[in-house]
Amino acid sequence: MQTAGSACFLPVFPHPILAEVQPADSAPQPTPAERAAMANLADAFMQKYAVPAFSIAVGYGGAIIYQEALGWADQGNKEAVSPENLFRIASVTKTITSVTIFSLIEQGHISLTDKVFGPNAITGTDYGQPPYNPGVDQITIEHLLTHTSGGWSNSSNDPMFKNPQMNHAQLIAWTLRTQPLDHPPGQNYAYSNFGYCVLGRVIEKITKRPYADYVRTAVLKPCGITDMTIAGNTLPQRQPREVRYYGQGGNPYGMNVTRMDSHGGWIARPTDLVQFFMHVDGFAAPPNILKPLTIQTMTTASAANARYAKGWEVNKANNWWHNGLLPGTSTIAVRTHSGFCWAAFTNTRANSAMDSDLDLLNWNMVRQVKSWQV
Repeated sequence: MQTAGSACFLPVFPHPILAEVQPADSAPQPTPAERAAMANLADAFMQKYAVPAFSIAVGYGGAIIYQEALGWADQGNKEAVSPENLFRIASVTKTITSVTIFSLIEQGHISLTDKVFGPNAITGTDYGQPPYNPGVDQITIEHLLTHTSGGWSNSSNDPMFKNPQMNHAQLIAWTLRTQPLDHPPGQNYAYSNFGYCVLGRVIEKITKRPYADYVRTAVLKPCGITDMTIAGNTLPQRQPREVRYYGQGGNPYGMNVTRMDSHGGWIARPTDLVQFFMHVDGFAAPPNILKPLTIQTMTTASAANARYAKGWEVNKANNWWHNGLLPGTSTIAVRTHSGFCWAAFTNTRANSAMDSDLDLLNWNMVRQVKSWQV
């Protein structure tokens, strides 16, 4: 297997290192026989894990060259899924927040070494006055991006799944006050949803705009994406064209997903994520929205974890990706070393085996197309 990350953990599936290939202007679409073979693989996956809806898109050189949606957006109402349906993308959101932070770095508004908490830091004393728990005033933007802040890991004590009645400011202040760091900042990797929640507030502090509004204008719109939004929490808050989620051991509608905005809150179509990835993939077409050196910095692994960069899972084959897991959601989006980008979403989650198989399924599907060299 090739890739994978998570809202709950970040497994890595290594792949042989292949020669770097620059994408051409376009790639051929699958033949009818190849599409049938791809659909057969998807159908077997859906049967194995009782997946109501599966949606996938593949891009190359700035163009969407394949998309497919199988199953039901709403089983009970027999509402068939289409490529236009929106899904919660969970922690794939972290790539979007990372790109937004790096766009602000390019503009000179912040730097990776800027401190986050404290009187002379980016957020100042918005979340409480010093003295803080040891190490808190040493946390930098880079520590949050690389999950090396020293605490607040995605465990049973993950702050993001506590106190659902609190807003962002209340939750951050409560966490700083009640949950000390486990390690000094910069020394240990521990996947942190809370860290990316804080990055969302950094974006708001710098831009003086709500996180989602700024991201839509500054990052998504330049990629040609116009209808992504932050998810609601309950079934009645389901957006037009959004799928219904089905829990297998968890309640998809029992979380404060809206509060997860900058670490796991967006809903999107697979084509939206593919367009986004193709605009930050480092290849010539389409033109990227970040500079080459910025993209290199963003996708260079930290010393604390050779398999995670700054909002992106990475490997030695020069593939970049992120996946996302929530009750009712398993997603993944991938940028390959050979110039392909794809995203695949489901509206249920069975177990960790399903998450691994979703990644493998995508690779097996694209390999059905003989003219695609991935």
